[in-house]
Amino acid sequence: MEISRHPTTVYQAVAAQLEQALQERYRCGDYLPSEQQLAEHYEVNRHTLRRAVDELVNKGLLQRRHGVGILVLMSPYDYPLHAQARFSQNLLEQGSHPTSERLLAVLRPASSDVASALAINEGDNVIHLRTLRRVNGVPVCVINHFLPELSWWPAIQQFQNGSLHDFMQQHLGLDLTRSQTRISTRRAQAKECKQLEIALQSPLLCVRTLNKHRDGKVAEYSVSLTRGDMIELTLEHE
Repeated sequence: MEISRHPTTVYQAVAAQLEQALQERYRCGDYLPSEQQLAEHYEVNRHTLRRAVDELVNKGLLQRRHGVGILVLMSPYDYPLHAQARFSQNLLEQGSHPTSERLLAVLRPASSDVASALAINEGDNVIHLRTLRRVNGVPVCVINHFLPELSWWPAIQQFQNGSLHDFMQQHLGLDLTRSQTRISTRRAQAKECKQLEIALQSPLLCVRTLNKHRDGKVAEYSVSLTRGDMIELTLEHE
């Protein structure tokens, strides 16, 4: 492949052609060929190729994964925030393959923040679920779900994977609607880095959500820690 040989632009030219290749031939979750194969394809040395890859890493399109390879991230997934927004359905419509798995399911006393959100007393027991969502096999967010109704516990213990809200609708007859969303940012801590397979101090979106049942009662308070490089939140106004 013919690349401009001006010394200040060679790696930029490679980066531009590689970015175009990402858009045309790759999906989020794919891995690029080895650096040696890429260097041979673009007819440059490996140092130049690394600089080109670094350009796309800095743009959030690629991620180096030690001992595995170069992961394709592409542009962030669009996730609209409205009352009926559903994470899995939204990503399916974008041609991706979202999955969700349970990491934790326990009964525990509510902290002050959780109690305030659910309008219960601090120390009252709540159901606490932690789930991990992936898109095309890449970890995207860890979500802590807090449910105030203990009568749901026998059914909730059976949840293992898939959409929690679909499970609750099917097994508990709950049709939840988002009533409030708060968004902030912070840096990833060690445990979250391991779960999301990201570097320490990577930026995270912290999304706190209240979901209500059709009778108007709060049915769920959730705190989602989402990779800032993979999800773009869209606020829809009607």
